[in-house]
Order: sequence, then C-alpha cells, then structure tokens
Amino acid sequence: MKTDHWFYGLFQSAPDLIALLLPAAGAVGASAVLPSLGPDSPGDDLYRFEAPELKAASHRLDGAFWPRSAEAGTQERPVVLLEVQMHAKPGFKHRLFAQTARFLQLHPQVLHLAVVVVVPHRRLRLGPDRLPGQLEAFLAGVHWVSLEELGQQPEHDPILTLLTLPVLTKPDIPCATGQILQPRPDLIDTVVTILVERFPHLTLEEIMALINLPTSHLRHTRAVQDLLAEGRQEGLLEGRLEGEARGRAAEAAAVTLRLLNRRCGPLSAATTARIQALPLQQLEALTDALLDFAGANDLASWLAEHAV
Repeated sequence: MKTDHWFYGLFQSAPDLIALLLPAAGAVGASAVLPSLGPDSPGDDLYRFEAPELKAASHRLDGAFWPRSAEAGTQERPVVLLEVQMHAKPGFKHRLFAQTARFLQLHPQVLHLAVVVVVPHRRLRLGPDRLPGQLEAFLAGVHWVSLEELGQQPEHDPILTLLTLPVLTKPDIPCATGQILQPRPDLIDTVVTILVERFPHLTLEEIMALINLPTSHLRHTRAVQDLLAEGRQEGLLEGRLEGEARGRAAEAAAVTLRLLNRRCGPLSAATTARIQALPLQQLEALTDALLDFAGANDLASWLAEHAV
C-alpha cells in the first residue's frame, strides 16, 4: 500500500500536527495524556512543512517541519524531520542516520532537531539487532510513533485517529471513522482516499457502506473528484458505479441460476429472464431461500411473493 503521498498531503495541510506527535511518541503505551494545541484543530501557526531532497543521497525526506518562530529551532519547538515507514526495510536505520546527518550538514543553522518515525507497529524490522554505538545513540533520541499503540489510546484528536486508519482492523474502521467525521465532517475526503487505497478491491459504494455513509456523499469526495480530474466526465463515473453494480448482480444471477437448475430442474427462458432482472439484494435473498426449495413450485411461489 502506497501511503507516503496522503501522509504528505495531510501534514502539508496541517503541519502543526507534528506538535501532537512529538509528545505522543514518548507517551504511547503509558498513561500520559496527549497534549492539545488549543481549541482549534492543528493548522499551520507553529510550523511550515516541506519535503526536501538530500541530493547527495538522492533521497527525498518524507517531511521537514520548520518552526515559524525560529529557523534554528528551540527546545520547545525544534526543527522536525519526519519519516513514515510502513513496511520492513533492513537498511532503514542506517539510512535514517545518514540522511539526518546530511540534513544537518546542509542546514548548519539548525540547533534543535527532533526526528520522528511513524511505523504501523513496533514489531517492524527496520535493521539488524547489533548496531554501531554511534547509531544506537542516535536511534535512542528518535521519537518512534506506533500507529497500533496510538489507536489504542482512548481519546485523542480526530486527526490522530485518522493516522491510525492504515493499521486498524476492518471491524474497527466504522467506529474510528465515526470518531473522525462526527467532529470533523470536512475530513471525509481524506478518509475515503485512505480507504480507497487500503482496500483497492472494494468499490466506492462498498467503502461508503463500510463507514456508514450514504452513497450520495461520493459526489463530494476528493477521491471521486480526482477520477473526474483525470479526464472522466461525471456521466462516465456514474456509468462506472452503475456498471459495477450491474456486474455484481449479473455474477450473482449466474450463480443463483446454476443452483436453481440443480434444485428445481431446467428453467424456462421466461423464468431465467425474470431471475436475471432481479436486483442484487433480491438475488442474495433468493440464493438463501432456494436451499429449502423442493422443486419448481417453490421457486414459482417465491417469485410471486418477492419479485416485482
């Protein structure tokens, strides 16, 4: 799953979110309460965000946060380097050390620096167990943010809940998205985008059902607008959604007809056409009911009672 670009977009739109992650890294798994930036959600009052490329290493940092109050950083508001690592990578720790040193070489004015690494969980393998002493000392000062542990905290900012969506189990997603969207309905764009990428096998309609929102919201989400921006006209998008629904119904009808032919014997062309015209919900109900059919008469009775 490619996650870097939506993390980039999220931190770009709300760079002050990094101030919540810094203390959170030390408090995760403990009883400490996450700090608050005030009554408003994280914005860009404290930090500005960029994604600099360290040319010598030919590697683009996931994020660099510069305090607006002081380019050198302060103890309260340090310059922050962010890395998001969602998959095992044996050379990650060495690369993190090297790129941090390169960043400081290119920015000698920085006096106060914090390094934050976001990982799905602490079990992720990011390098060998035995490391040079200098590297061990550097890693001891890194703030490791486990999304798994972050998601276990009872209450925190909706945007922090948003960060945990890539690692939550599917049954936990409806509750989590409710906690996000109830106070922050404007975050539906980001929620849908994350879930579209996490569950590429689901249709947009199925994703909206997962988060308990009507399909009518689709038209207003960035995920759909991006499809339109790529050259698809609105009518084509509606055709795609309708076509996906028709495809699922046709597949369900084919399965149902095969089962009915075994249970009730060969069906007439008229009965076959009638079943093929059923909507998906009725086809699913018929598939459940046919298990109790004794013959064609039971099918005829069911169609007379349920089919439109």
